[in-house]
Amino acid sequence: MDILPANFTTGLSGVQPTRSATRQYATAAVAMHWLMAFAIVGLFAFGLYMHDLPLSPWKLRAYSWHKWAGVSIFGLAVVRLAWRIYNRPPELPPHMGRAERFIAHSGHSLLYLLMFTIPLSGWLMSSAKGFQTVLFGVLPLPDLLSKNKELGDMLQTVHWSLNLVLAILVAGHVAAALKHHFVDRDDVLARMLPRLGKSR
Repeated sequence: MDILPANFTTGLSGVQPTRSATRQYATAAVAMHWLMAFAIVGLFAFGLYMHDLPLSPWKLRAYSWHKWAGVSIFGLAVVRLAWRIYNRPPELPPHMGRAERFIAHSGHSLLYLLMFTIPLSGWLMSSAKGFQTVLFGVLPLPDLLSKNKELGDMLQTVHWSLNLVLAILVAGHVAAALKHHFVDRDDVLARMLPRLGKSR
């Protein structure tokens, strides 16, 4: 379950990260992986739920929670990417062919990209629709765009479309992990399970 191609982080930082000598992921990497996973799935489900709610104070409150949760996920994604740059994951299993490795790297790179672009598109949409994002209900964040209904509607479509792409990628990610565990019988899934994460 390598996250990004080997040359990606080198290009960002100019420093070659150290490849882990162990087959396990670090405890911090495991914790961030599962925290992000549950947060993204939960926020996606909550977004589906609130979308069809009738206009009411509860719907407005739900949208507010959804927005600050999205901003929080954006912050977690920044932390996770920073960790990833300086802490390379274990090598992929040697039995994986070039095509399979390319798919794995590409899929993980797209997941990272969406972890940033989806919250950003939601923030832009909220700004264009004239609704300020207030983090945790107490810290107003600056609007990124001036109010513009047409642009807001377009960004809403973009935000929804990106979420659908994310759902497909997550489903593929889960399917690949299960394939590694039950078909290939390697340790790709096992080494990311919380009970097997080790500090380093």
